[in-house]
Amino acid sequence: MIEKRLVTNALASLLGAATALPVGRAAMPAVGPPYYVLTPVDISTSGAPYTDANEDMSLVYQVTCVSGPAPDRPASTGTLEQAEGMADKARTAILGRDPVTGQWLHPLTIPGASCMCRELETEPGATSDPADGIISYVQRFRLGLTAA
Repeated sequence: MIEKRLVTNALASLLGAATALPVGRAAMPAVGPPYYVLTPVDISTSGAPYTDANEDMSLVYQVTCVSGPAPDRPASTGTLEQAEGMADKARTAILGRDPVTGQWLHPLTIPGASCMCRELETEPGATSDPADGIISYVQRFRLGLTAA
């Protein structure tokens, strides 16, 4: 059986460790921007992955990159440059591969499951007006999983 919460926890840990930024799980983290919000969005299954130890599932997660003011500069604001840089880091963290071995740069360790594929599903991009002071950037990633 693939436990979705374990996948969410593993992906949040991967993103936080690889980018050195806070990650909130479907909510704002306790610290201010910049940060990521990881939200489970969609699920599709093949068979009965919640009850059968040999079935597959596909999960989509939204990663919202939230830019913000620099902590050491009170009058500063988030920028599109910062939001796009965060999106680049998230993309590299989740999809990056070693060019020599072809292995993932950041392993996704999920108890009871193995990740067969990772892909960028959609990237709507920046979602806020640059005058807002905080700019978000949205990406959705699909993970293909099988029971380990």
